[in-house]
Amino acid sequence: MILETERLVLRPIVAHDWRALYPILSDPVVVAHWDGPEVIDPDVCAGMVAAEIEDMRAGRGYYWAVEHGGGAVLGGCDLADIDRRHHRGEVGFFFARQAWGHGFALEAMRAVVSHAAALGLRRLWARTHAGNDRSERLLQRLGFEPEGYLRGHVQRAGQRRDCKIFGILL
Repeated sequence: MILETERLVLRPIVAHDWRALYPILSDPVVVAHWDGPEVIDPDVCAGMVAAEIEDMRAGRGYYWAVEHGGGAVLGGCDLADIDRRHHRGEVGFFFARQAWGHGFALEAMRAVVSHAAALGLRRLWARTHAGNDRSERLLQRLGFEPEGYLRGHVQRAGQRRDCKIFGILL
């Protein structure tokens, strides 16, 4: 399912997208608030994309490459862990540093939330690492509300990290 906004095209990822996503996911600033460190090995990035494509084939989620102006990939968005029985799913997003501060993530995620509602989902949730103020502000601008705090939820670089849960009812 292709989603279009005023400035962006969100299209389902394809196998060769790892090439465009690798420079973004290998940036330590971009992934500072991820569960793992930057992706150093391009084969790991290709494997991540392949796993997401398989999730789409199995109906477990949607993963989009976000394009702007002539097909330049700015980042990615997802609607994953879809639970059709309970009409809920998890959303996520990441964008290249040069795309920050231009409203692209907000614009793209508005399209993802609208798509989730059109699919009949009635609840979305997202998880951030504590201290990821940019993502928290974006989620709140979308209408997500803070719902919980997970102490020591993630281990990264030998340290436990706390996470915050945000949710929205559609």
